[in-house]
Amino acid sequence: MSGHQCTENPPKLDPNSGSGHVEKLGGLDSYVSGSTHSKLAVVLVSHVFGYETPQLRKLADKVAEAGFYAVVPDFFHGDPYNPANEDRPLPIWIKDHPQDKAFEDSKPVVDALKNKGITTVGAAGFCWGAKVAVELAKQELVKAVVLLHPSRVTVDDIKGVKVPISVLGAEYDQVTPPKLVQQFQNVLATKPEVKSFVKIFPRVKHGWTVRYDPNDPSEVEAAKEAHKDMLVWLINHVK
Repeated sequence: MSGHQCTENPPKLDPNSGSGHVEKLGGLDSYVSGSTHSKLAVVLVSHVFGYETPQLRKLADKVAEAGFYAVVPDFFHGDPYNPANEDRPLPIWIKDHPQDKAFEDSKPVVDALKNKGITTVGAAGFCWGAKVAVELAKQELVKAVVLLHPSRVTVDDIKGVKVPISVLGAEYDQVTPPKLVQQFQNVLATKPEVKSFVKIFPRVKHGWTVRYDPNDPSEVEAAKEAHKDMLVWLINHVK
């Protein structure tokens, strides 16, 4: 995650964004959207800018409209990465927010969902959050995952995945370049028991699904296509 692409085009955070609300779930403040009567849930694990990212919450609302109970936990405990803080650049900030700790924090969230009557949980991880999602997939704590412009996900991670997985990468991704995504695909091709879908989106950069320019029609269209692919995967495998 050393690449500048993880932090460029930072979103303007808005704690009031989205049509859902914030509540405690598994000990974490979490943005939740959708019917509490749904038996299916999706945990969306954010990029370094956190759960108040408006485009991420908008996507969670879209997931909820598809029939899921959508949850975006605050794995940063009120301390998302702030590019304006020059005293705390990303390499320093990330030491306080290791992905392995977030994975441990995600377990009570999944348990809390099941205590609500949820029977099946899926996960989608964005950049930093993709590493958390892939760990959930390796431990079979969820039924299916989608990794969107992942960061710090390795070939060994993919080898350990035990549930249906979709990987959505970008042509101009310097963090997880197409060559690495192709390696993921090659590994998954040797695991026919694990359903998989891998796609590299042309003419887009790392972070395009939740940090797109709403005034650029091509960026909006590419994000919408990725959102659709994500939803199709979740609908087909989280049931």
